[in-house]
This record gives sequence, structure tokens and C-alpha cells, in this order.
Amino acid sequence: MMALLGQKGNMIQLYDERGMVVPATEVKVGECVVVGKRTLDRHGYEALQIGFGTVSKRKSSKPLLGFYKKAGASPARSLREIKVDKLDDYQVGQKLGVDVFALGETVRVTGITRGRGFTGGMKRWGWHGGPASHGSMFSRRIGSLGSGTTPGRPLKGRTGAGHYGVEQVTIRNLSIVKLDREKGVLYVNGAIPGYRGSLVLIRKRV
Repeated sequence: MMALLGQKGNMIQLYDERGMVVPATEVKVGECVVVGKRTLDRHGYEALQIGFGTVSKRKSSKPLLGFYKKAGASPARSLREIKVDKLDDYQVGQKLGVDVFALGETVRVTGITRGRGFTGGMKRWGWHGGPASHGSMFSRRIGSLGSGTTPGRPLKGRTGAGHYGVEQVTIRNLSIVKLDREKGVLYVNGAIPGYRGSLVLIRKRV
């Protein structure tokens, strides 16, 4: 499995060969740098450490600066570990771009959803709500929570009002509809989680 880190951009419309509109989201991949390896002998598993983006050296600790210097890369905004089929095919300091993926390839995108604050149960869980007329006082309220029999209290897992959003979500079976190698941008069919500018992880489907 191969993956890249990217930054979510705008959502646009593209046209396929038949002239049909295809909704797509742009993801600015740029160049991810291989900054380290995890080997089976030393760490017990195999993975690549890739960095995305750059930050000021003042925002990095000295151990991290030494780690990136060893890899010949600048301090990264984000650092993730990804699994690959053959670890020997990649070298520390190697740059990975949009060429990792192919046009029409199926991928899955993982990101953090937008924060929506404290919300009620109808918005958070899709409750139907109570009557909206004839003097009803609980059209959007929760009503009774406890069970009518033993144990006489709300059971665990009961849906209710609370904090909504800021959760890790993976959207599967998305396809790549366009690649822009000059700008380092790929376009994914459909919507992906997060807000504009948020970090997303694009993985090939296994």
C-alpha cells in the first residue's frame, strides 16, 4: 500500500469524455519527502516515514532538527508513517509526488471532519423530532431518556446532544479524475472530509 499526505483545496466541476459534469476536490500533494524508515530488524515492522510541508526551524526541537538534517530535508509540517510493499524501493531523502498515483485509480481519503460545536440530537444523529404543531413543546428536544424497566437509567451508547465533528473519517472508493504534475495537484472524484487547507491522507485501495 502506498499513500501521500496532501492539503485539501477547493471543490470544482470537471467534464468527462461524454460531457457529463464530475464533481471533484483538488488535493495539493506537492512533494512528500521520505525522512526515515522503519525496518523489521530494528523496529519490528516495516514502514516509511514521510514528511509534508515545511515549518520554521524555530518551531522544531533540536532532536527533530537533527532527524530532518540526517534525511537532508527541511522540518516538515506533518510527519506520518505509511506501509509499502517493498521498503527497499525507497530511499531516505527521496521525493514523492503525484506520479505515485495513476489516472482513474481508486483511492481512499482520510481526514478530520469540520468542527460544528455543540449541537442537538436532530443535527448530530438525524433524529426525526416530535410534533411541530398543536402546541407541541418537544419538537426538537430529547424527551425521556431512561428505560421504563430495570435498570431505570439511560443505557450506554444512547445518542444525545453534544460535540459534533472533529472526527477522523475515511471516504472509500474515490477515483482520481485528473492529475496536474506541474502544480503537484490531483483531483479526486467527490467530496472528502475536512475544511480547505486541512491535512488529508490519500491511500491506494488494497
